[in-house]
Amino acid sequence: MYLMLMALAVFAATYVLIITEWINKMLAAMIGGFVIILLGIVNQHTAFAAIDWNVIFFLIGMMLVISVLRETGLFMFIAIKTAKLAKGKPLNIMLLMFLATAVVSAFLGSVTTIMILVPIVLLIAGELKISPVPFVITMVLASNFGGAATMIGDPPNILIGSATDYSFLDFIFNLTPPVIAIVGSSLGLIYLLYHKGMQVSNVNRARLMEYNDKNLIKNKKLLYFSLFILLAMLTAFSLQSILNLETATIAMAAGLTLLAVGSRKKVEKVLTQDIDWITIFFFIGLFMIVESLVATGFIDIIAGSVMKLTGGEPKTTSMVILWLSGIFSAIIDNVPFVAAMIPMIEKLGIYIGDPSKMHPLWWSLALGTCLGGNGTLIGASANIVAVGIANRNGFYISFKDFTKLGALFTLNSMILSTLYVWFRYY
Repeated sequence: MYLMLMALAVFAATYVLIITEWINKMLAAMIGGFVIILLGIVNQHTAFAAIDWNVIFFLIGMMLVISVLRETGLFMFIAIKTAKLAKGKPLNIMLLMFLATAVVSAFLGSVTTIMILVPIVLLIAGELKISPVPFVITMVLASNFGGAATMIGDPPNILIGSATDYSFLDFIFNLTPPVIAIVGSSLGLIYLLYHKGMQVSNVNRARLMEYNDKNLIKNKKLLYFSLFILLAMLTAFSLQSILNLETATIAMAAGLTLLAVGSRKKVEKVLTQDIDWITIFFFIGLFMIVESLVATGFIDIIAGSVMKLTGGEPKTTSMVILWLSGIFSAIIDNVPFVAAMIPMIEKLGIYIGDPSKMHPLWWSLALGTCLGGNGTLIGASANIVAVGIANRNGFYISFKDFTKLGALFTLNSMILSTLYVWFRYY
């Protein structure tokens, strides 16, 4: 218990530093990560073992891919085409990018989608001379919404699929309907929040619409090769179980191949300017801190309390799991939380005895963990990655800025999910 209280104190102190932004979020996370070792809460081996290197190298690999794609001019080309499709109107662009992000995230994953699309919206905002911050935040929200719709969209769904043997179609059939409703209502919220404030000068809008996009592609040969590698990478992601390869290996293979072909003479520049080391080390520190909560039994206690609170009654248990997952996923990484919840639900299945009554519990866990990640800046990987990209391009997004918008959309999505689970399954 003593170690658990110390772990909670370190986590709380780190969280306060991140929220108040008294020091850089990476520095806060790394300090917290090593304080838990210095205090003996967990040893160095346990803390280092908790670092999910699959996530770390996946992010680095994708950053390498994006770096080479940026060199081809593809992002600028897509940015101008998108803005023209929306007729240069900021609100239309925001709605279009929100919808596109949600759809793409369902199949490419939230983090990958953010790494591809956020640079595009930064370019559009730059051409229109407006702040990209609301665009970036709403796209992050969309990525987590879309990621909840399929088995491969978000890591918690992958873990649940593995534990339950649910198929890809099972996830679509059970999770895509509420996600469609959530995305639709979120588009309405965006309109209500921004339809009066999104203004751009006629001069900038006309200049964008008249922009000659024919010469934006700088290197067609490299573009074709990059797109081939990108397609091969996405195909490999979809065939992971057959290839027996992790996402990090696939992403790094693609990134290193493109780096060797397209930027082999600029490796130092890529590593210093295009790899977001602040975000990478922030993740490392966060993994170490969260492991202290897992190792000291705090998350297990929370999971076990659900069983005592509900008495195993399916409907009540589903609601508790949904909201508990949503709340906790907003403040800690959802992957270790799901990992702790899975055995708890499996034990509950033995108590309930009827396998058919277990389905709503699993879908509640999936919805809560995926959607709850939008609650705060550190709730999901996509949030941190997107803010890191924006910060590196000179656009600062604070914890407060993200959370006050994220909390609103999260509450809306959780209410809709509650209604869905209640009326769909009970």
